[in-house]
Amino acid sequence: MKSITISGSKRESVGKKATKALRNAGQVPCVLYGGETPLHFSADEPAFKHLVYTPNAHTAVIEIEGGKKFDAVLQDIQFHPVTDAILHIDFYQLFADKEVTMDIPVQLKGNSPGVMNGGRLLFRKRKLTIKALPSKLPDFFDIDISKLKIGGNIIVESLLKDEFTILHPENTVVVQVKSARNAVLTDEEEGEEGAEGEEGATEAAAE
Repeated sequence: MKSITISGSKRESVGKKATKALRNAGQVPCVLYGGETPLHFSADEPAFKHLVYTPNAHTAVIEIEGGKKFDAVLQDIQFHPVTDAILHIDFYQLFADKEVTMDIPVQLKGNSPGVMNGGRLLFRKRKLTIKALPSKLPDFFDIDISKLKIGGNIIVESLLKDEFTILHPENTVVVQVKSARNAVLTDEEEGEEGAEGEEGATEAAAE
Protein backbone atom coordinates (compact mmCIF):
# COMPACT_ATOMS: atom_id res chain seq x y z
CA MET A 1 0.00 0.00 0.00
CA LYS A 2 1.28 3.45 -0.93
CA SER A 3 2.36 5.77 1.90
CA ILE A 4 1.95 9.55 1.97
CA THR A 5 4.65 11.52 3.79
CA ILE A 6 3.46 14.19 6.24
CA SER A 7 6.12 16.60 7.52
CA GLY A 8 5.13 18.12 10.84
CA SER A 9 6.29 19.89 13.98
CA LYS A 10 5.87 18.66 17.52
CA ARG A 11 3.37 20.70 19.52
CA GLU A 12 4.68 21.91 22.83
CA SER A 13 1.33 23.39 23.87
CA VAL A 14 -2.02 21.71 23.30
CA GLY A 15 -4.42 24.22 24.85
CA LYS A 16 -7.32 25.87 23.05
CA LYS A 17 -5.42 29.11 22.45
CA ALA A 18 -2.47 27.31 20.90
CA THR A 19 -4.77 25.16 18.77
CA LYS A 20 -6.66 28.21 17.48
CA ALA A 21 -3.39 29.96 16.66
CA LEU A 22 -2.24 26.93 14.66
CA ARG A 23 -5.44 26.86 12.63
CA ASN A 24 -5.21 30.60 11.95
CA ALA A 25 -1.72 29.96 10.60
CA GLY A 26 -2.98 27.27 8.19
CA GLN A 27 -1.75 24.40 10.36
CA VAL A 28 -3.75 21.27 11.24
CA PRO A 29 -3.47 20.03 14.85
CA CYS A 30 -2.90 16.25 14.97
CA VAL A 31 -2.42 13.48 17.51
CA LEU A 32 -0.60 10.20 16.92
CA TYR A 33 -1.86 7.40 19.16
CA GLY A 34 -0.66 3.84 19.62
CA GLY A 35 2.81 4.47 21.04
CA GLU A 36 3.88 4.75 24.66
CA THR A 37 2.37 8.25 24.87
CA PRO A 38 0.26 10.29 22.43
CA LEU A 39 2.33 12.53 20.15
CA HIS A 40 0.84 15.96 19.46
CA PHE A 41 2.04 17.61 16.24
CA SER A 42 0.87 19.91 13.47
CA ALA A 43 1.40 20.20 9.72
CA ASP A 44 0.41 22.48 6.86
CA GLU A 45 -3.11 21.72 5.61
CA PRO A 46 -1.99 21.14 1.96
CA ALA A 47 0.23 18.27 3.22
CA PHE A 48 -2.89 16.18 3.78
CA LYS A 49 -4.34 16.65 0.28
CA HIS A 50 -3.28 13.28 -1.14
CA LEU A 51 -4.14 11.44 2.07
CA VAL A 52 -7.60 12.87 2.73
CA TYR A 53 -9.08 14.01 -0.60
CA THR A 54 -8.83 10.70 -2.44
CA PRO A 55 -11.00 7.59 -2.82
CA ASN A 56 -7.90 5.43 -2.38
CA ALA A 57 -6.57 4.03 0.89
CA HIS A 58 -3.09 5.09 1.97
CA THR A 59 -0.92 4.79 5.02
CA ALA A 60 1.15 7.75 6.22
CA VAL A 61 4.76 8.35 7.16
CA ILE A 62 4.84 11.15 9.73
CA GLU A 63 8.16 12.99 9.80
CA ILE A 64 8.68 15.16 12.87
CA GLU A 65 11.31 17.89 12.96
CA GLY A 66 14.48 16.36 14.33
CA GLY A 67 14.36 13.26 12.15
CA LYS A 68 11.84 11.00 13.88
CA LYS A 69 9.56 9.02 11.56
CA PHE A 70 6.40 7.09 12.38
CA ASP A 71 4.34 4.79 10.18
CA ALA A 72 0.68 5.50 10.78
CA VAL A 73 -2.87 5.25 9.49
CA LEU A 74 -5.51 7.95 9.57
CA GLN A 75 -8.02 7.06 12.29
CA ASP A 76 -10.36 10.06 12.57
CA ILE A 77 -10.75 13.48 10.98
CA GLN A 78 -12.84 16.53 11.81
CA PHE A 79 -13.94 19.13 9.25
CA HIS A 80 -15.32 22.62 9.74
CA PRO A 81 -19.13 22.39 9.26
CA VAL A 82 -19.22 25.41 6.93
CA THR A 83 -15.86 25.72 5.17
CA ASP A 84 -14.90 21.99 5.16
CA ALA A 85 -11.43 22.98 6.34
CA ILE A 86 -9.62 20.25 8.26
CA LEU A 87 -9.86 21.01 11.99
CA HIS A 88 -8.13 18.01 13.54
CA ILE A 89 -6.75 14.59 12.61
CA ASP A 90 -6.09 11.52 14.76
CA PHE A 91 -3.52 9.01 13.54
CA TYR A 92 -2.75 5.53 14.84
CA GLN A 93 0.83 4.29 14.82
CA LEU A 94 1.56 1.14 12.84
CA PHE A 95 3.77 -1.69 14.03
CA ALA A 96 4.94 -4.53 11.78
CA ASP A 97 3.67 -7.22 14.18
CA LYS A 98 0.37 -5.59 15.18
CA GLU A 99 -2.84 -5.81 13.15
CA VAL A 100 -4.68 -2.62 12.24
CA THR A 101 -8.26 -1.94 11.14
CA MET A 102 -8.74 0.01 7.91
CA ASP A 103 -11.37 0.77 5.26
CA ILE A 104 -10.31 -0.50 1.84
CA PRO A 105 -12.01 0.76 -1.36
CA VAL A 106 -13.73 -1.60 -3.78
CA GLN A 107 -13.07 -1.27 -7.52
CA LEU A 108 -15.21 -2.91 -10.18
CA LYS A 109 -13.77 -4.11 -13.47
CA GLY A 110 -15.35 -5.55 -16.57
CA ASN A 111 -18.83 -5.14 -18.04
CA SER A 112 -21.76 -6.95 -16.49
CA PRO A 113 -23.90 -8.86 -19.06
CA GLY A 114 -26.87 -8.28 -16.77
CA VAL A 115 -26.40 -4.50 -17.03
CA MET A 116 -25.95 -4.74 -20.81
CA ASN A 117 -29.32 -6.52 -20.90
CA GLY A 118 -30.96 -3.63 -19.05
CA GLY A 119 -30.47 -4.63 -15.42
CA ARG A 120 -29.57 -2.14 -12.67
CA LEU A 121 -26.12 -2.35 -11.08
CA LEU A 122 -26.31 -1.71 -7.34
CA PHE A 123 -22.92 -0.98 -5.75
CA ARG A 124 -23.77 -1.73 -2.12
CA LYS A 125 -20.33 -1.55 -0.45
CA ARG A 126 -17.82 0.89 -1.92
CA LYS A 127 -15.46 0.25 1.00
CA LEU A 128 -14.85 -2.81 3.16
CA THR A 129 -13.43 -2.71 6.67
CA ILE A 130 -10.62 -5.19 7.21
CA LYS A 131 -8.11 -6.13 9.89
CA ALA A 132 -4.58 -7.07 8.88
CA LEU A 133 -0.88 -6.61 9.52
CA PRO A 134 0.40 -3.41 7.84
CA SER A 135 2.37 -5.41 5.26
CA LYS A 136 -0.80 -7.32 4.26
CA LEU A 137 -3.07 -4.31 3.71
CA PRO A 138 -4.34 -4.35 0.09
CA ASP A 139 -4.62 -1.15 -1.94
CA PHE A 140 -8.15 -2.06 -2.96
CA PHE A 141 -10.54 -4.96 -3.64
CA ASP A 142 -10.60 -5.63 -7.38
CA ILE A 143 -13.96 -7.24 -8.27
CA ASP A 144 -14.64 -8.67 -11.73
CA ILE A 145 -18.31 -8.22 -12.73
CA SER A 146 -17.93 -9.57 -16.27
CA LYS A 147 -20.01 -12.65 -15.37
CA LEU A 148 -22.60 -10.88 -13.23
CA LYS A 149 -26.05 -11.54 -14.71
CA ILE A 150 -29.47 -10.19 -13.77
CA GLY A 151 -30.34 -11.48 -10.31
CA GLY A 152 -26.70 -12.21 -9.52
CA ASN A 153 -24.53 -10.75 -6.78
CA ILE A 154 -21.07 -10.85 -5.28
CA ILE A 155 -20.83 -11.24 -1.52
CA VAL A 156 -18.07 -10.86 1.06
CA GLU A 157 -17.58 -14.63 1.28
CA SER A 158 -16.06 -14.69 -2.21
CA LEU A 159 -13.43 -12.11 -1.20
CA LEU A 160 -12.05 -13.86 1.88
CA LYS A 161 -8.28 -14.44 2.08
CA ASP A 162 -5.85 -15.70 4.70
CA GLU A 163 -3.89 -12.41 4.63
CA PHE A 164 -6.65 -10.38 6.29
CA THR A 165 -10.01 -10.54 8.06
CA ILE A 166 -13.02 -8.79 6.54
CA LEU A 167 -15.10 -7.29 9.35
CA HIS A 168 -18.48 -7.79 7.65
CA PRO A 169 -20.81 -10.81 7.67
CA GLU A 170 -19.89 -13.27 4.91
CA ASN A 171 -23.32 -12.88 3.29
CA THR A 172 -22.96 -9.07 2.94
CA VAL A 173 -23.74 -8.08 -0.67
CA VAL A 174 -21.00 -5.95 -2.21
CA VAL A 175 -22.49 -5.55 -5.69
CA GLN A 176 -25.55 -6.96 -7.45
CA VAL A 177 -27.61 -6.63 -10.61
CA LYS A 178 -31.35 -6.18 -10.20
CA SER A 179 -33.96 -6.57 -12.91
CA ALA A 180 -35.43 -3.41 -14.45
CA ARG A 181 -38.61 -2.95 -16.53
CA ASN A 182 -36.68 -2.77 -19.78
CA ALA A 183 -34.36 -5.68 -18.93
CA VAL A 184 -33.91 -8.44 -21.50
CA LEU A 185 -33.53 -11.76 -19.70
CA THR A 186 -31.75 -14.74 -21.21
CA ASP A 187 -33.30 -18.17 -20.61
CA GLU A 188 -30.76 -18.84 -17.87
CA GLU A 189 -31.41 -15.50 -16.17
CA GLU A 190 -35.18 -16.02 -16.32
CA GLY A 191 -34.71 -19.22 -14.36
CA GLU A 192 -32.56 -17.45 -11.78
CA GLU A 193 -35.02 -14.57 -11.42
CA GLY A 194 -37.92 -17.00 -11.11
CA ALA A 195 -36.19 -18.95 -8.35
CA GLU A 196 -35.43 -15.71 -6.53
CA GLY A 197 -39.06 -14.61 -6.83
CA GLU A 198 -40.36 -17.93 -5.50
CA GLU A 199 -37.99 -17.70 -2.55
CA GLY A 200 -39.18 -14.16 -1.78
CA ALA A 201 -42.81 -15.25 -1.98
CA THR A 202 -42.15 -18.17 0.40
CA GLU A 203 -40.48 -15.80 2.87
CA ALA A 204 -43.40 -13.34 2.63
CA ALA A 205 -45.90 -16.14 3.20
CA ALA A 206 -43.96 -17.31 6.24
CA GLU A 207 -44.13 -13.80 7.71
